[in-house]
Amino acid sequence: MLKKIFAFTVIIGLMGIGAFAAEEFPYGKEQIGKLHIGLSEAEVRQIIPGKPTRGAAQLWGADGQYHQEWQYAGGGITLGMVSEKKGGLKSIDSITITSPSTLKTQRGIGIGSTEAEVVKAYGRFRNAEDSKPGELLVAGSIFGGVMFNFHRGKVSRIFIGAAAE
Repeated sequence: MLKKIFAFTVIIGLMGIGAFAAEEFPYGKEQIGKLHIGLSEAEVRQIIPGKPTRGAAQLWGADGQYHQEWQYAGGGITLGMVSEKKGGLKSIDSITITSPSTLKTQRGIGIGSTEAEVVKAYGRFRNAEDSKPGELLVAGSIFGGVMFNFHRGKVSRIFIGAAAE
């Protein structure tokens, strides 16, 4: 009888762990300003004025696509652009903002927001394994999510996309 009670207690305990897991985060629907994953290069040109500094297109073995970085240094915006063919039409694969960007996420978080504000807005999606209080909050996962870096208790960088393959 004692073994049955112990087994029942263990099963109930394990079921309870799931109740505390982070809610799944739909990072593909997240936006910073009007920028979001999948936005075409033509749409990017309509949203961000000026020409970006473009890195070399590189073929990634992990996904078989060509990746290129577009930097809008004066605006604190870096876009990871991707295309199926070298020189082909590109779309946003990742978004990074730093100072002096004034863009905000859909939940009102931008550069300079406090860590407490980020936790209030994204805490239910927090990935405890990859997050480090005072340094980084990962909403979703490093394989697809929003990452907030902190410096002195305030957001210093926001990244949307996959930080690991």
